[in-house]
Amino acid sequence: MTDIPGETVLATLRAGVVLLGARDELRYANKAAADLGVVGDGHLDSSVLRGLVSHVRRSGKSRDAELELPRKGGGEAVSVRIRVTALPDDSIVIEAEDITELHRVERVRRDFVANVSHELKTPVGAMQLLAEALQDAVDDPEAAARFTSRIQHESARMARLVSELLELSRVQGAEATPEPVDVDVDRIILDALDRARTGAAAKNIFLNVVGERGLVTYGSESQLATALGNLIDNAINYSPVDTTVTIETGNGGAELTVSVTDEGIGIAEADLDRIFERFYRADPARSRATGGTGLGLAIVKHIAGNHGGRVYVSSTPGTGSTFTLLLPSRTVRSAALAPTEGEM
Repeated sequence: MTDIPGETVLATLRAGVVLLGARDELRYANKAAADLGVVGDGHLDSSVLRGLVSHVRRSGKSRDAELELPRKGGGEAVSVRIRVTALPDDSIVIEAEDITELHRVERVRRDFVANVSHELKTPVGAMQLLAEALQDAVDDPEAAARFTSRIQHESARMARLVSELLELSRVQGAEATPEPVDVDVDRIILDALDRARTGAAAKNIFLNVVGERGLVTYGSESQLATALGNLIDNAINYSPVDTTVTIETGNGGAELTVSVTDEGIGIAEADLDRIFERFYRADPARSRATGGTGLGLAIVKHIAGNHGGRVYVSSTPGTGSTFTLLLPSRTVRSAALAPTEGEM
């Protein structure tokens, strides 16, 4: 067996490793320790860490702790899990593990639970009040009908929220990803249009399909139909009556695009960077009025990522918005693939 020098092994570790001598002099530190901010200029950078070392020397017992250390080069602090251990020769070994991402995920989880609780509390509270009002209006058929309609609206909103939470959980990996297959883009457009026709007809919105036919991508047909359906639903919900929503396809060789363009209210520039966040609403009042949950675009983003693609938006307030799915293409170019126009 080939002997490998210990320092060579330590240098390859992602965890930081520091060795201090009997007088706390720095005898060794690997690159990870320096990158995490545990050491700098030949000594321990953190006064808290120096205190832990002193405690371990006095007690002879190992200590574990979590510290926030300044990030090398500035920026957000690094969260580090530290273990300090005394060796028989009075040396001290310090192990440091970067747990910044774990803390970030935990913050996201807490925020998500808080947002879900808030979103569910609103329709549940509304239904409770409406049920009480309905009970008091048994002798007033007109009022009873009005309260019943509102209860139906709130229950539908809650059902949609629960459904989209389950969908978001699925596309984020709670369930195994379906076996990828070739997906006919024309078919997912037809599927999404079939779901959207009722909402479009209610506002006399024309659904127009242009671009290349016969495009093929690779992945889950049901997920891609959900993503495109969410984009079309958004376009309809945020468009005035008697306008057009256009679905346009294009083939760029290695990638294909499916764009949804509306003639609606548009999105302010300040909101563009956050529009795909869970529960984020650029116009909360309008979103509540249309039954929006703030999850539709987050689902689209995750589905696009699951397929090795992405989604982006361009918008002009007062003019409209275009959301574009960029997906891997498995289409073989053919002269027969001519641009088409009209409602599918």
